[in-house]
Amino acid sequence: MANRFRGFLPVVVDVETGGFNARTDALLEIAAVTLSLNSEGLLERQETIRYHVVPFEGANIEAASLAVNGIDPHHPLRPAIDERDALQRTFREVRRTMRENRCSRAVLVGHNAHFDLGFLNQAVERSSIKRNPFHPFSCFDTATLCGVAFGQTVLARAVIAAGMEWDETQAHSASYDAEVTADLFCEVVNRYRDIFETTWRNAPPQP
Repeated sequence: MANRFRGFLPVVVDVETGGFNARTDALLEIAAVTLSLNSEGLLERQETIRYHVVPFEGANIEAASLAVNGIDPHHPLRPAIDERDALQRTFREVRRTMRENRCSRAVLVGHNAHFDLGFLNQAVERSSIKRNPFHPFSCFDTATLCGVAFGQTVLARAVIAAGMEWDETQAHSASYDAEVTADLFCEVVNRYRDIFETTWRNAPPQP
């Protein structure tokens, strides 16, 4: 894994939020999917980490966003935890996977990845977390990758174009969106495996 991504560990992240403004709007769900290389050298899903999140104090929540993601942030049976706790638990698992793969840094993979990375970075700042395993600005964007590989940039259409199943009833939950995004990312990476391996074998030694 470290050789394939230059020391980075790709981790697929999806967030569900109370709006589009990372500074003011609530983080309501976070899911992270770790990846691994199987015995044949193919990238595949490994583990899904998911948490419901309590909106931070003073957070803005737009009704239009809740209508899309179907979240009731104040439901008494919603198993939500504090933002800082959710991040620390997620980061703990990401760091463990980094050690297992001998990677120096995690890089966020997402569909329109800068949206998820923006909310993640703002939550880290609010929570005063010092050990953030994710690169602060680099990411892999599957909307771009799928536009190249499948001619589609919308998540649902890209999934179908890739020959996978799309379940509209599960869409807009962080875990489902993160898992299908992970499958898309793996599909694109695996399609380029032969090209990468040929290039890597023929590349001159690093100075």
